[in-house]
Amino acid sequence: MKNWLTVVLAGLLLCACSSNEVLISKPATVPAGLDLSGDWVMSGSMGFSQPESRELAVSVFLEMGSSLKVTQTSAGLFFSFDRSIVEEYPFGENREVAVGAIKASRVSGWEGGAYVIETLDKEGAKLIETWQLQQEGRVLQRTMFIWSGGDKELALEQNFDRI
Repeated sequence: MKNWLTVVLAGLLLCACSSNEVLISKPATVPAGLDLSGDWVMSGSMGFSQPESRELAVSVFLEMGSSLKVTQTSAGLFFSFDRSIVEEYPFGENREVAVGAIKASRVSGWEGGAYVIETLDKEGAKLIETWQLQQEGRVLQRTMFIWSGGDKELALEQNFDRI
């Protein structure tokens, strides 16, 4: 009985001491010769997988559009969706972002040849977006995942052709 109680108390202590996920900063250095700038239009249909349909706060940070203008400066990326919504991602950012009352932590930066944006809401749901050039720079591929409680809630892929 004493060993069982020790195990239970140790487990409770571990749970009480565990912290929420913390996002790790990403490199700000742009890989040599890599530029995502251009005017793009979505090609074909969007690959989509939604295992479970439920609203997660982090989903408000997911912008969509069929046309895209990307401007890359020495300090960051600007994405303009359908000429109406502009998102800015400073290279190597690690900050709090908000849409109305919904707040989240965000990091973004380069991982190999891809630009990766991670957004983590207060409930622990995480949006991961990846942008990378394909087909010798003629296609800009975007992948998006939302994870919550260890489960993949959403998986999307968009391909944009350079125009």
